Amino acid sequence: MRLLSSTCGEIRRRGLGSAIFHLLVVLAVSLPCLSCPDRCVCSSQTVKCQKQDLDSIPHSIPSNTKILFVTGNNISSISADSFPSPLEQLTDLYLSGNEIQSVDSEVFDNLPNLVRLDLSNNNIQEFSERAFPHSNSLQVLNLSRSFHNYSQTNDVLNNLLSGNLAHLTVLDLSDNDLLVPPDNMPASLPSLLTLNLQNASIVSLRNGTLTLPLLRDLHLQDNRLKNLPSAILSDFSLAPGLHIHLSGNPWRCDCFIEDMVAWLKNSTQVVDAQNLTCAYPGVLRRQALLHLQQTRLKCAGNMEGVLETSYVFLGLVLALIGVIFLLVLYLNRKGIKRWMYNIRDACRDHMEGYHYRYEINSDPRLANLSINSDV
Repeated sequence: MRLLSSTCGEIRRRGLGSAIFHLLVVLAVSLPCLSCPDRCVCSSQTVKCQKQDLDSIPHSIPSNTKILFVTGNNISSISADSFPSPLEQLTDLYLSGNEIQSVDSEVFDNLPNLVRLDLSNNNIQEFSERAFPHSNSLQVLNLSRSFHNYSQTNDVLNNLLSGNLAHLTVLDLSDNDLLVPPDNMPASLPSLLTLNLQNASIVSLRNGTLTLPLLRDLHLQDNRLKNLPSAILSDFSLAPGLHIHLSGNPWRCDCFIEDMVAWLKNSTQVVDAQNLTCAYPGVLRRQALLHLQQTRLKCAGNMEGVLETSYVFLGLVLALIGVIFLLVLYLNRKGIKRWMYNIRDACRDHMEGYHYRYEINSDPRLANLSINSDV
């Protein structure tokens, strides 16, 4: 009995030691995955590294992280080295307010399940077309307040849209210096549902740039649009499910806006149509576009008024030139009279000489006399 009890006690001690050993191994493996980076706050599967004056993204991000905030720091660029280890559970990445200037190639290759990316409030000047992996799940991209130099914006956006964004459904380009929307959006964003171009300094829309097949919400408010051409209105009409926001633009209520006013009155696509008002001319300022009558858009009358003003101005200029010319003649009347007398005397002498030669040539005797006198 003693032998049996001692044997059972030894087995229990060995089993307990083995369990403790396995527990230590599991802790040793799992602790690096669950450790929180310095100057960051970790809660559940969310990591926040905000306003810590970081110059790079911390490398020791727990592998089970789903939401990562690295905002308000001083990170000038992000590259493949920014995420050296795979973060397969990461779905939301917020990198706003870091003064990021360049987004290099393969930077998001280790984030295969990234769904939402916030790069707003940066100063992006370079964006590699290979920044996103070929097979990615990105659906929401926020680039508001990130492009401040319109001379570079077009090239940067073309590179960005040349990447793999086939699943993108929401794109925010608000509060940027764009002037015109990028040309290659229809081909690059086949799944886009919402496009925010609010306060993007847009002055005109090019034909075909907004013909996105699945687009449902288009924000164009607070830009510099003065009119929508007929071709753009036709593109909008081909997408009856599209909701458009146009308030806050300085609409010029002249002859060129007649088609747009007619379209607004017959369409239900413009969500804020009641808020669209004229900015020019002054007599129609703050007049609602929906209440404009075609008779008030006196295109031809306006042109005639301009022409009449031009003719009056031209007549005044010509009259002034005539008065100046007469004044010059009056002030120089004595000199002009003397000049005319001199011309008259010169012409008279010339004619007398011509007449004398004619008489000599017509009378042979005078011709011989003239020859003898010459001899």
